[in-house]
Amino acid sequence: MLKRVAVLVSGGGTNLEALLNAQESGRIPHGEIVLAVSGTAGAYAVERAKKHGVPALTLSRKELGQEGFEDALSACLKEYRVDLIVLAGFLSILSASFVAQWPERIVNIHPSLIPAFCGKGFYGLRVHEAALSRGVKLTGATVHLVNEIPDGGRILLQKAVEISPGDTPEILQRRVMEQAEWELLPRAVEALCEQLTQE
Repeated sequence: MLKRVAVLVSGGGTNLEALLNAQESGRIPHGEIVLAVSGTAGAYAVERAKKHGVPALTLSRKELGQEGFEDALSACLKEYRVDLIVLAGFLSILSASFVAQWPERIVNIHPSLIPAFCGKGFYGLRVHEAALSRGVKLTGATVHLVNEIPDGGRILLQKAVEISPGDTPEILQRRVMEQAEWELLPRAVEALCEQLTQE
């Protein structure tokens, strides 16, 4: 029985695209992406999902507020009988009470080698700006389970990516995506789906 996966997004949806491509090429044999949810209006990720035939909807956290957003999200997850939630460039922090309802069933991708450059306030380009300003030679990406502490859950996979002279935050962001995020996230989702089939 395939495990049903919902992907939460906020922006362009490149990690969602990587997951959909992995699913279509048979690299997530134990899972199926059944829903994409954007927390921000106008996110291109919604179009990406639709192009792959995956239902996608927007629940504006700005309009609904945290509690309203999480209530609406819970209703959608129930309706689609979701087993696993993937945060793929999802920029909102979920409340501890929401996370507690999904123990070891929410996974996030973070664009650094946790514990470096993580936690509250570290997201998107800010992470790469911080890495460059500190002068580190290696960065990367981390896939981890989500708990009530931002970026504090158990680490599942990590991959290092070298920083090159002349990197800008944008160039580094792209390299981390291509060399680490797009590879790690499908692997982690498949491992978790396989694990859930055995429970």
